[in-house]
Amino acid sequence: MTENLNPFAIAQAQLDEAAKVLGLDPDMHAFLRRPQREFHFNIPVKMDDGSTKTFQGFRVQYSDARGPAKGGIRFHPDETIDTVRALAAWMTWKTAVADIPLGGGKGGVICNPREMSPGELERLSRGYMRNIARYVGLFQDSPAPDVNTHPQIMAWMLDEYETIMGHREPGAITGKPLPLGGSAGRGPATALGGMFTIREAAKVVGLELKGATAAIQGFGNVGSFATKLAQEVLGIKVVAVSDEFGGIYSANGLDYYAINEHLANTGKVIDMPGTQPISNKDLLELEVDILIPAAIENQLTAQNADNIKAKIIAELANGPTTPEADDVFEAKGIYVIPDFLCNAGGVTVSYFEMVQNAYQYYWTEQMVNERLDHKMTTAFHAVHTMAQEKKVYTRVAAYLVSVSRVAEAVRLRGWV
Repeated sequence: MTENLNPFAIAQAQLDEAAKVLGLDPDMHAFLRRPQREFHFNIPVKMDDGSTKTFQGFRVQYSDARGPAKGGIRFHPDETIDTVRALAAWMTWKTAVADIPLGGGKGGVICNPREMSPGELERLSRGYMRNIARYVGLFQDSPAPDVNTHPQIMAWMLDEYETIMGHREPGAITGKPLPLGGSAGRGPATALGGMFTIREAAKVVGLELKGATAAIQGFGNVGSFATKLAQEVLGIKVVAVSDEFGGIYSANGLDYYAINEHLANTGKVIDMPGTQPISNKDLLELEVDILIPAAIENQLTAQNADNIKAKIIAELANGPTTPEADDVFEAKGIYVIPDFLCNAGGVTVSYFEMVQNAYQYYWTEQMVNERLDHKMTTAFHAVHTMAQEKKVYTRVAAYLVSVSRVAEAVRLRGWV
């Protein structure tokens, strides 16, 4: 039987399993299986050569029952509406499991930003915002950066939004540069939040973190911070990292600063002096204590699940594990920190950014990190306790916590 790798089908299957355990009312279940609303639009962009290229864009507002929708915007050549729907669903469960008063959304544009100049990217970013400005904002839906987008793109989008609306509203976009109302600590927040959950999971499984080994798939914004923080915050030895071009391995451990310097010079992590080349496939199957998928969806599947040797899988990526792989990991006793718990640090600090924007008073990075630690630790133990009480796997437990919170808000509003 062929494994279904459609991300939205996977998100729905995960919800279905939780609904069964919860005994969720069928009408509520049907309501939560689909986005509340979504937008499809074309964005004409004047290219540097004088031609006009039309890009397809999406924004999905999966749920705003608990508060304004929240979620990033991806620029990717392989973007699909089903990927955006899945990510918006996972954002809904993510904000709920972190217990912050927001819903879930996501956006995307089918494009290859690597082939675009800064001017073309700016015109695309502003064009995207022109299509959704009426439907977003601090109290409706606050976008943020995601794959291939960054603070400068958020700055262009915020400026376009404020120009259209005719007033300043910094909380309409998060992940902004600090001078425009960004939050201290936002850059490393997703990775740091993940480190807090790894710390708590290690206590549960009895793993001593000092000297423990880890492999990290993906050396983008999240994966690179994870490499740095795993070493500096938890004392973990990172023995392998990879990017889209391939990976590097060293049994003695990799130095974050040396990797960064090599990457700055070459644009890739491969061929770094003193390391051995390793494929992404082999990296995932290394004999390490902690495996951190921090790249894209569907990396741990029925095809490789039997070969995974880690004690803890910390999902900093969205949707890296398929349901079939989950079944294997449960049977093997691997402790999975599910994505919408493990990587909730980013949206949590985005929420902190919205709070700071709303009352125009800004916190220190230490304050941000302390509050992030409290939120992530509380969320982890809510999920772990649920798993113990219901005797279910951690991903199902995370859904039980989040779906019950969203369903309660829907019921209180009288929608279902």
